[in-house]
Amino acid sequence: MAKPTTRLTDKEIKSAKPKEKEYILSDGDGLRLRVKPNGSKLWLLNYTHPTKKKRANLSLGKYPDLSLANARKYSQEAKELIAQGIDPQEDKKRQQQEHKAVHEHTFINVAEKWFDIKKDDVTPDYAVDIWRSLELHIFPSLSSTPITEINAPQIIELLKPIEAKGSLETVKRLAQRLNEVMNFATNCGLVHANPLTGIKAAFKKPKKENMAALKPAELPELMGAIANASIKRTTRCLIEWQLHTMTRPSEASGARWEEVNLDEKIWTIPAERMKKRREHRIPLTQQMLELLEVIKPISGHREFIFPSDRDPKKPCNSQTANMALKRMGFAGRLVSHGLRSLASTTLNEQGFESDLIEAALAHVDDNQVRSAYNRTDYLERRRPMMCWWSGYIEEAARGNLSVTGTKQLKVIA
Repeated sequence: MAKPTTRLTDKEIKSAKPKEKEYILSDGDGLRLRVKPNGSKLWLLNYTHPTKKKRANLSLGKYPDLSLANARKYSQEAKELIAQGIDPQEDKKRQQQEHKAVHEHTFINVAEKWFDIKKDDVTPDYAVDIWRSLELHIFPSLSSTPITEINAPQIIELLKPIEAKGSLETVKRLAQRLNEVMNFATNCGLVHANPLTGIKAAFKKPKKENMAALKPAELPELMGAIANASIKRTTRCLIEWQLHTMTRPSEASGARWEEVNLDEKIWTIPAERMKKRREHRIPLTQQMLELLEVIKPISGHREFIFPSDRDPKKPCNSQTANMALKRMGFAGRLVSHGLRSLASTTLNEQGFESDLIEAALAHVDDNQVRSAYNRTDYLERRRPMMCWWSGYIEEAARGNLSVTGTKQLKVIA
């Protein structure tokens, strides 16, 4: 006949001293207290796995954090699960995952992890735009929602009021960003599948509108407006710089003096400031160099070529040129990004090679295989084209002085 196990008492547990090797104190029915050499005391339940039929140990907690009475209570609850064919360790893991899903894997927490990766693939300005759109339209309603509870009807209801206001482009971008977050959650194993796939079909499509841009024949009108506009010298320099260099608004406004190599006559925009995350080199023409000479007394001692009025240690806003063009009367006819279109149209009409024009605009080939092999930026071949373009701008100024003071320059052949 088996000898019955004597139940433990609190006094016996408290007086149990550590030994050179760990040892076990048994409370009966598989409940044990493991006493380690460092003095810690851990509760364990030794049991037979309900399906594998192998012996296993379930950690219940540390004494005295888990009292004798509570250890017996947890032990009994585990035995009830075993009697139902449920392994208590697997059930414990399930509960921990459910707790994470509710308290750790909330939408905002997952979105933050996604954004931490996403922001390295886009320009700083675009990264700010992405996060701001989520803060404005999504987080107020979904920040604390578990990622597992996000569903299509819920998102559609959230975005419908934005659609009703006519902000179709905003709805399109939010749907795209939400899909990226949910794809990230799916790949991380937080959800089984992205429930928002195809959600854009629930909304009206925004009408594709080209950036407002002038025709080549209207360039003299633009140069006249710039010459006579009541705008700051820095702003005027920025507009002409963007026009000559054919760069995007954020690339031009964020230009740094350290990026300019006057000896080699090259402006190198680092990859992190470019839309396609690829370094872009621009050959500097005589007119561009003169622009730098004009702005040098204003910002030559600072980091940024076109500093902000409010805080000269920061670059001017990427919308500075755009707002100035509006005040000059070009609202609806021209946006600053349209200066690139004006350059592209003119150069194409003049018969310049399309590869050189695309390289000047820092466009990356949509054909990924071709793009991977074609890494050249045609820098030296672009120099004559850029000189022609700068000369064409000066010729368009005619009776109006450009910011560099040059008047009625002939077009460079």
